[in-house]
Amino acid sequence: MADWLRLYADDGHEFSAYHSIPFSTPCKGRVVVIQEVFGVNQHIRDVCERFSQSGYDALAPSLFDRLEPGVQLGYSTEDVDKGRDLRSRLDWNDALNDTLASISYLAQSGPVAVVGFCYGGTIAWLVASTPKVQAAVCYYGSYIHQFRDQHPQCPALLHFGALDHVIPLENVEDIRAANSEADLNICIYPDAGHGFNCNLRDSFHGPSAELAWQRTLDFLSQNFTSA
Repeated sequence: MADWLRLYADDGHEFSAYHSIPFSTPCKGRVVVIQEVFGVNQHIRDVCERFSQSGYDALAPSLFDRLEPGVQLGYSTEDVDKGRDLRSRLDWNDALNDTLASISYLAQSGPVAVVGFCYGGTIAWLVASTPKVQAAVCYYGSYIHQFRDQHPQCPALLHFGALDHVIPLENVEDIRAANSEADLNICIYPDAGHGFNCNLRDSFHGPSAELAWQRTLDFLSQNFTSA
């Protein structure tokens, strides 16, 4: 079962979040799913529901509510341009604060992990450098390279496509080198490009998406020591 709820950040900002509860009991853990630049659209809601089908309590905050409530974009050129514009105008700290508020909401019931995609993959990386989460998964985090010296304090799993036109492989190797002492696992998918997990995009690559999903579930299972 899934529904929208309202949450508050520490600065009083009210925002919406999509909440999908586990299909089975007991709950395996709690996951904050962090959006791409397209908002909490059909893809992100589907990800939440897939986590719930796998036994996780999943919550996706609408980070763009600070600029425009209810953003749900598609993948046309116009939508991509609008998403990039919204991302450029949203302060990283504001996005981080709303994500931390979402983590705090789920943490009332137990440990929390974060899973982020593209823009959200970078926010998941930033969250991992705080003591707030038990694990972090970052799908093709576009700006992780920019923040590569903010080292994760929890186990982190990073998924990258070798054909990604946004994230060159030399950037991935820079991230690896800068975090040699972190509990960091980087997976590179030879036939995948940027956004390979989303079946609504032309860049979708099914075999890579399924392998990354299974690795994500295995990773969460291994790192939720107490659900």
